[in-house]
Amino acid sequence: MIYAGRYDGVIVQNATGRQGTFHIGLMNAYAKEIGGVGVVAGVAPGKGGQQVHGVPVYESVRDAVREHDANVSVCFVPAPAAGDAIMEAAHAGMELCVVITEHIPVHDTMRALSYARLKDCTVVGPNCPGILSPGECKLGIIPAHLAMRGHVGVVSRSGTLTYEVVHELTRAGIGQSTIVGIGGDPVIGQTFVDVLGRFEADGETEAVVLIGEVGGALEEEGAASTDIPLVAYIAGRTAPPEKRMGHAGAIVEGGTGDAASKMKNLEKMGVPVASKPSEIPLLIREIV
Repeated sequence: MIYAGRYDGVIVQNATGRQGTFHIGLMNAYAKEIGGVGVVAGVAPGKGGQQVHGVPVYESVRDAVREHDANVSVCFVPAPAAGDAIMEAAHAGMELCVVITEHIPVHDTMRALSYARLKDCTVVGPNCPGILSPGECKLGIIPAHLAMRGHVGVVSRSGTLTYEVVHELTRAGIGQSTIVGIGGDPVIGQTFVDVLGRFEADGETEAVVLIGEVGGALEEEGAASTDIPLVAYIAGRTAPPEKRMGHAGAIVEGGTGDAASKMKNLEKMGVPVASKPSEIPLLIREIV
């Protein structure tokens, strides 16, 4: 585990919304299965006093932490208010805020991340599937049944592709230490550099699968920052130039950021690059 563990208390922001309600149930079912703490409180302005799957709901994060020992927030707040929700979590003393929300205005994200840094609150996301440390914690929407505990980390810009890669690893008998979705927006809290730094310092992680996509140079920056063994996969090899492909951060411009150049640059760094997800377990076995 590199961000949180089974004994960290979790608060869900927008706990009474459809997604918040659904995933509180899944997160706490997993916490119960592994003997963890899980979600201890929810937040939903105007709905304090209610319960969601037996979890009490409060008007604010500050009210929730007055009554419960929690240091992690998972945010399902709709995009127009999500920036304020991140700052509220940071102001209330959350050490980690996992932001699932997509379509947050970029300037709202920039302002919220700046404030979170001032408050020593680590933000993962936005527009991400969250974090899963098998046997330790589930923070967000990554399907826990796909994973198994082990010594290979996974860090990804893509949501559903993360699930496919984790499934391939598990099916091959390769367990995971922690799975982190950093999000595909142009401005995010944790980059590949940040996550790989944590993996490198983690005694349980022996190698990492880096899942990237077209646009920017975050993948190359991450690979250059670490000595931990890596295997990479880059999505979007057929993406046409100058086209956005799904995520706001996935755009190819000026002959850079395309999948071919990313793969070439990573291979120059000595990072094996899979041509399809099913090749990843084979490459992992070659370097571990």
